[in-house]
Amino acid sequence: MMLHHEAIWTIAVLATAGVIIRPFRVPEWVWAVTGAVLLVLTGLIPFSMAGAGILKGDDVYLFLIGMMLLSETAQANGLFEWIAAWAVDHAAGSMVKLFTLVYLAGVLVTTFMSNDATAVVLTPAVLAVATRARADPLPLLFACALIANAASFVLPVSNPANLVLYDGALPALGSWMVSFALPSLMAIIMTYLVLRVTERKHLSQRCASQVDVTPLTRGGMAAFGGIVLTATLLMTFSALDRPLGLPTALAGIATALGVSALARRSPFALARNISWGVLPLVAGLFVLVAAIDSTGLVGHVAQLLKEAARTDPATAAFGSGTLLAFVSNIMNNLPAGLIASEAVAQAHAPQLMVDNLLIGVDLGPNLSVTGSLATILWLQVIRRGGEDVGFLQFLKVGALAMPAALFTALGARLLIG
Repeated sequence: MMLHHEAIWTIAVLATAGVIIRPFRVPEWVWAVTGAVLLVLTGLIPFSMAGAGILKGDDVYLFLIGMMLLSETAQANGLFEWIAAWAVDHAAGSMVKLFTLVYLAGVLVTTFMSNDATAVVLTPAVLAVATRARADPLPLLFACALIANAASFVLPVSNPANLVLYDGALPALGSWMVSFALPSLMAIIMTYLVLRVTERKHLSQRCASQVDVTPLTRGGMAAFGGIVLTATLLMTFSALDRPLGLPTALAGIATALGVSALARRSPFALARNISWGVLPLVAGLFVLVAAIDSTGLVGHVAQLLKEAARTDPATAAFGSGTLLAFVSNIMNNLPAGLIASEAVAQAHAPQLMVDNLLIGVDLGPNLSVTGSLATILWLQVIRRGGEDVGFLQFLKVGALAMPAALFTALGARLLIG
């Protein structure tokens, strides 16, 4: 039995490492799927367990499909580029104002469309406008990367990891806002202040005060309307304590079809540009976590959480959130969140602990480029745009920004009680 467990752990660790490191530039989803398939083919887990793991993520898959369709529709119709160009014009040559406007745009996009939308869609638009405005792109790119995680628990829809940690059973919107309104506000403010300090030399420069702004097309306006309607729909479903996956998918499909018809474009062109690999990636990770759960690790973690919560609930909540934040940078926050979700379900952990774990899994990735899928995708986007940020370069900023936002947000959640 011990060798059986060791084999599962070996495959799970290697697959997770492949997702994070991407050896030979092989896509992340290939490593996750390969690991899951190997677990089944070697008989380490039964096919039924793998199937149950895959089906467990149905709401997450639907959520991601809807968000990717919305993001690509907005991208294809120039909405994000228009917003970024508008920000340059209103910055009036001030890098500080431009940085602040980009940061606020990131807050809005992350809050209502998810952190992946900020990392993948807003980032290339900001990079393009920074180039046209002859502005130093580095602080603007850091703003996109860090706000994608710092604002990712303003609403339940702001990060797919939120659905994962709560195992699809998200708190009602009113309860969510009571728990996270203040912590998320503190995380956003602290991240902004740290970036202002760490990037002060870059922000002291000037940029062009005006760039050519292409008028927003009817397709772009329709995409914006679809995003607003989707956000309203999701907040309504969240307030009613209903699953978010299906309404998100339907809203994304309806927006993509409607805008494509209005712009007289084929919706299949939108579909071809979407990174569909994120779906098998998530499915593979669900299978890997199911396999790890079978080794008894999750049960052991659940027992530790239960004992800690019984001894000192406040300290246990703060400590578990902090630990998960750092663990997320070792194994990526999606599998870390999946394991935490299983553990808190088995431990019947108190709400305070679950909330602090969510803060940790959302803010932890701001420490390094390996922390979340959104940050990894952000790095790929800026490299395609001719920029690059090394591991240590990101860590120098993240080592200040992540702990400041994390401890402030966790402290704020404890004050709420």
